[in-house]
Amino acid sequence: MKCFYHPGQALHAPPTFLLRGQPAPSPEGPVRAELLTQGLAKAGLVLTAPVESDSPKLRKRLEQIHTPRYLKFLETIYARWQTLPNASEFVAPNIHPCGGGHHYPSHPVGQAGWHLHDMACPLSATSFQGALASAATAEAAAEAVLDGEAVTYALCRPPGHHAGPERAGGFCLLNNSALAATVLRERFAKVAIIDVDLHHGNGTQDIFYARGDVWTGSLHADPSDFYPFFWGGADEEGSDEGVGANVNLPLPVGSDGEVYLDALVILIDHLQRFEPDAVVVALGLDAHKEDPLAGLNVETEAFIEVGKRLAALSLPMVIVQEGGYPTEHLSANLAAFMQGFSA
Repeated sequence: MKCFYHPGQALHAPPTFLLRGQPAPSPEGPVRAELLTQGLAKAGLVLTAPVESDSPKLRKRLEQIHTPRYLKFLETIYARWQTLPNASEFVAPNIHPCGGGHHYPSHPVGQAGWHLHDMACPLSATSFQGALASAATAEAAAEAVLDGEAVTYALCRPPGHHAGPERAGGFCLLNNSALAATVLRERFAKVAIIDVDLHHGNGTQDIFYARGDVWTGSLHADPSDFYPFFWGGADEEGSDEGVGANVNLPLPVGSDGEVYLDALVILIDHLQRFEPDAVVVALGLDAHKEDPLAGLNVETEAFIEVGKRLAALSLPMVIVQEGGYPTEHLSANLAAFMQGFSA
């Protein structure tokens, strides 16, 4: 299995985020890449760096999943923010258009509130470059599948599945899984994205919600009691051409590995009914019981079964890293998944 990681991802490294109204150390930083790299090494896998972290081709593909004004915001907001009186070191919103805004603002404070839907995505001078490096990693993994690789892995951080067409949230700036699916769609008529992260992939759902060519499925902690709170219900089934092409399986907070794996069987059954030509796995390892964002109670051994069951699909596949945050178990969790996948 070819594995990809662009070191430019380290350019996005905010030290804190706002948790329950208090500044807290951010679990989403470069140390994640170090631990995940160790997990790959345990599985006998090595990383390849994409040649570029930004290119006209990548920008064009990103414009298929994100709005032009959102991409412009990410690229330019830091410089504009720093011109404000008494501006903070990091771009962070202090107002949001709750209930839906009717007017897109030109002021940096208004745009920050429009595009940054929570307080987990503070932006530094180099955050956009870091996010582009993460996206380029997913792009390279998907292109390798187009070139004939059966399965590839993209070590992406910041993650992406909470990033919608023009919204950042949950540590996510650019949607890497959606980008991988977009690249695969250049050759394959039908692509499925199966998200096994602790959290619902609300950004991925939003991007493809009205499309019938990309199926999206997610198992996750019930948003009635867990982030992202406002998306991820079982009644969200797609719209227009996408009706029936979105499946959510919310699990009670605290569910164990047996419940998690039973849900995965159901989700895979839905995926197979779609009959995709290729698959993107949005791989979250934060369902583990010791994850700092813990909402489920999954043991490391369960990830072996996750790998086995996804490998059994026997379809061209890109595995994109989503969640999974620093603990002594993170490396072992990724190694367990890879062990199961190659069994």
